[in-house]
Amino acid sequence: MKFELTTTDPQSKARAGIITTDHGKIETPIFMPVGTVGTVKTIHQKELEEQIHAQIILGNTYHLYLRPKLEVLQQAGGLHKFMNWNRPILTDSGGYQVYSLAARRKITEEGVRFQSHIDGSYHLFTPENVMDIQRKIGGDFIMAFDECTPYPCEYKYAKNSIHLTHRWLKRCCEHFDNTEPLYGYEQTLMPIVQGSVYKDLRIKSAEVIAGFDREANAIGGLSVGEPHEDMYAMTEVVCNILPKDKPRYLMGVGTPANLLESIALGIDMFDCVMPTRNARHGMLFTAEGVIHIKNLKWETDFSPIDENSLAYTSRTHSKAYLRHLFKAKEMLAAQIATLHNLSFYLWLVNTAREKIISGEFYDWKEVMVKKLVRKI
Repeated sequence: MKFELTTTDPQSKARAGIITTDHGKIETPIFMPVGTVGTVKTIHQKELEEQIHAQIILGNTYHLYLRPKLEVLQQAGGLHKFMNWNRPILTDSGGYQVYSLAARRKITEEGVRFQSHIDGSYHLFTPENVMDIQRKIGGDFIMAFDECTPYPCEYKYAKNSIHLTHRWLKRCCEHFDNTEPLYGYEQTLMPIVQGSVYKDLRIKSAEVIAGFDREANAIGGLSVGEPHEDMYAMTEVVCNILPKDKPRYLMGVGTPANLLESIALGIDMFDCVMPTRNARHGMLFTAEGVIHIKNLKWETDFSPIDENSLAYTSRTHSKAYLRHLFKAKEMLAAQIATLHNLSFYLWLVNTAREKIISGEFYDWKEVMVKKLVRKI
């Protein structure tokens, strides 16, 4: 993996760059659609490429490990071939899913023992076997195994947690460096900064992670219920420490406004289920604000869903038609809405990149954030 930092915004810390992987280039800042179990829900891979213009997607280690299982993925030649996706993939470590299964898991120095949500069977994730699992899945970027602390979180717990995460990271790096990729292309290991909303812990964790000198770095444990102001404050603290010449990935973030504010702080990569999950419930994101398409006000609105959208379906179908599909519980409703939201997210980060390069990002961001949070 190579990262070229091409432009920095003169009024903020926003950056434009290019990440080069064996599966292609990624222009940053970038948003990664979430393909939890080898699919971005309701969207075909061809649509991801041709309508949404996704440059990289995310796969979920926990879910792919449980189903279809590693044996199937290995026989297929890895996740890229299994799902017929020839662009980059990032796989998470499973740490967040283990965090979300608080009643079904036990954390020890060795790793995390957890119970499958599918059949109740017991499994153990360790720093070492999570590296092996992600080698077998075959992501271009693979995440270090960490503990994602909840919010709120007591200081003592958060402090003990970052030290555990750092010890696990050392084991991840040692095992990763002593193994080889399985499918003929390089993989990049990405450590994760933790520390909850405590500034001193975030500083300590960022310093430790930067000291490992990996090719890219991530920020985790945010967007888990804390106020947006705390998320931005912690992101800024960490970005001031992480190396400027390496990509920075803010995990699980977020709303369109979150993306722009975080880009202004120096973040390069994002992922979030929000555009796909909210789409399935009829919430659409646009440059003028948020549309709840199930509301009665759209029943006879025959204007396009979004005439400026990258998605063909958003330009050719009306708000009234999409509302009708939702009310009739037609599967096409979720497909059109998801195409729209993901197209909008990709348009947003692409436009941010253009504004960074032209030197207009900060003023544009200030105007856009006010629009993005409005309810239409």
